[in-house]
Amino acid sequence: MGRGDGSSRRVSPDGADDTGAGILHVDMDAFYASVEVLDDPSLRGKPVIVGGVEGRGVVSSATYEARRYGVRSAMPVGQALRLCPAAIVVPPHFERYLALSGRVMDLFHEVTPLVEPLSIDEAFLDVRGARRLWGPPGRIARMLRTRVQDETGLTCSVGAAATKHVAKIASTMSKPDGLLIVAEAATESFLEPLSVRALWGVGPKSSEALESRGIRTVHDIRDTPRPVLERILGASMGDRIWHLARGLDAREVETERIEKSIGHEETFRTDIADERVLRAELRRLADRVGARLREAQWEAATVSIKVRFADFSTYTRAQTLSEPTNVGQRIGAAALDLFDRLERPLPLRLIGVRAEKLRAAGAGGLTLWDDDAEWRQVEGALDDATARFGAGVVTRAALLGERRDVRGVTHHPPVRRHD
Repeated sequence: MGRGDGSSRRVSPDGADDTGAGILHVDMDAFYASVEVLDDPSLRGKPVIVGGVEGRGVVSSATYEARRYGVRSAMPVGQALRLCPAAIVVPPHFERYLALSGRVMDLFHEVTPLVEPLSIDEAFLDVRGARRLWGPPGRIARMLRTRVQDETGLTCSVGAAATKHVAKIASTMSKPDGLLIVAEAATESFLEPLSVRALWGVGPKSSEALESRGIRTVHDIRDTPRPVLERILGASMGDRIWHLARGLDAREVETERIEKSIGHEETFRTDIADERVLRAELRRLADRVGARLREAQWEAATVSIKVRFADFSTYTRAQTLSEPTNVGQRIGAAALDLFDRLERPLPLRLIGVRAEKLRAAGAGGLTLWDDDAEWRQVEGALDDATARFGAGVVTRAALLGERRDVRGVTHHPPVRRHD
């Protein structure tokens, strides 16, 4: 699959067979970093890191020039700079990324209504029904790449295949700025030489379990009886990779895909042990999560927190609510309850709040009592104030004052919702 730095890039020639390759996976190239280069052309051709600029943050994105030194997303910026001392670190500008993401997704919808956004910078497209209007899949993929570059100034990589799984593998192999087409009849021959690590959803532990038994390629998986795979990985995962190794993936492009969770987290400039600061930060993050839930008209049945200590050990804790909610006050109360029950032997370098098990707001019907009624009214007024005057105009009194303790950059920017 390559190292993610473009060194193993593989693309299809013009006129490549695209028979049956009606599923496209489109992935923007180093999206955040590419936007920064677009907005500041002096950065072009240089190793650029998007992330915290004060040494305590993590890498959100990096140009391919930086990736060739081993820089990767989610890596501490300090470590990235040790790998690539010449790198230029720039802070993220999420509103700008969201605006360009919206333009790209709109382009996709102009080609086909069957679009499944996976994140801010990638999506699946089912173009099987668009052939009469736009031509075969290969032509559609090339047209999309051209339109994205012409209308945004950014490049994308596209994988075209008969299934979502193979299309995603192909787009990864074609990076950056490439197109790789896998005709339906060529699916098995395309997959066979790949590492087991190339299969979508096979993580490091599963890969190590397979490799320790001499199962290193997709071809090896195909030669391994299904019961053996199930003994190694468990029944569910064993069955899954048995199918994926054969190019079998029945999943369709889901146009009404719902996020599994919404969360925000913060990395502190210096490790924090002050409970007052940490509790205030949990409240602030919970309010942001609640606002995003209300904006998307979702409720959460579960609240979780994430903490990372000074020694980089990381823990999560979750709590199922008595009733699903999108009220920041109740999300915050659950987060604080989890926090209070967590042993904290060291200061914290990161803290986060996440809403999980989402459902449409009001899906549970009316209840006899609404314990959140007053806070729902208060937070609705805050939403109105934010819409009229901008974020931060009205906030909790406990959160006022200069925030010297946090870097102030979310690790999970909101994903634009497409109805």
